[in-house]
Amino acid sequence: MKITKKNFLYELSFLPNFFPVNCFLVEEENELTLIDTALSFSATKIIEAANQIGKKITNIVLTHAHGDHVGALDQLKSLLPDAVVSISKRDAKLLKGDTSLEANEPNTPIKGGVPKNIQTIPDRLLQEGDTIGSLIAVEVPGHTPGSMAFFDQRTNAIIAGDAFSLRGGFAISGQLRILFPFPSMATWNKDAALNSAKKISELKPTLLAVGHGTMLSDPQEAIDRALKMQ
Repeated sequence: MKITKKNFLYELSFLPNFFPVNCFLVEEENELTLIDTALSFSATKIIEAANQIGKKITNIVLTHAHGDHVGALDQLKSLLPDAVVSISKRDAKLLKGDTSLEANEPNTPIKGGVPKNIQTIPDRLLQEGDTIGSLIAVEVPGHTPGSMAFFDQRTNAIIAGDAFSLRGGFAISGQLRILFPFPSMATWNKDAALNSAKKISELKPTLLAVGHGTMLSDPQEAIDRALKMQ
């Protein structure tokens, strides 16, 4: 595991030289929020990172319900029984392994590694504008129907899950990059993903943190360039 720190944000990267999968610790005054849980073997390393920081994880927040973002959820919840688990109401359905579409959604199949055996039941179902410590929840459907990003009000950093990928070249979810095609292959709806990228652009983030690839400071130019490619 590789740890990279920028301001209040710690990027924990697993398999960084092969198939990088990131989760994040967001530091608050007295506690930590964990965003995503990475892979099934990641729980112990995540706890070790929190111990190094010297604060307890009190919230586990999920950007979406693909297996490489919820892999260690059950183990972490057993180790941190008091931690509040949060996910969007829509992707709570995916977390249970249910890939059926809702009546108002585009008729494109949900893709990617949807988990089949997660036992943890979310404590909180998020919607646009909800807050977790310093973070504001932002609905960014596209990669999955209920994908969310989290905007830090202190620094204007955004943790965006798989709304973008930075591995193998900058890409909006659904844009194929040959060197790292997997996020595109796992994207549910490219039109929705494009609209979500525009929404994130309008927030003018100072830092972009995603599930695959290293954090990017001052990402506005890269986001706008990707949008113009559509």
